Amino acid sequence: MKEISVIDLKARIDAGEDIQVIDIREMDEYNYCNIGAQHIPMGEIMANLDQISKTKDVVIHCKSGGRSTSMVMALMARGYQNVINLRGGIIAWSNEIDPSISKY
Repeated sequence: MKEISVIDLKARIDAGEDIQVIDIREMDEYNYCNIGAQHIPMGEIMANLDQISKTKDVVIHCKSGGRSTSMVMALMARGYQNVINLRGGIIAWSNEIDPSISKY
């Protein structure tokens, strides 16, 4: 399974790379704090596979990396070889990139 650090993801976003970032947390978590990623709750991913790119890199994130790890594995089992887990999730983003992102 591929993983990316928040520092490397931020660098790719800042460089304008064409990547898809998906936040799989629940709606209340996303509303509380987010980094502007596309929101598809974990429980709705399999019903929305048409929204997930098969060509460009897709970074999946949650709060700390647990749910996104299992979602990356599930997507890989369905043939997605371009999915990447964001190591440490939004907590790592808050710690290392943007402390204005609230922790919970």
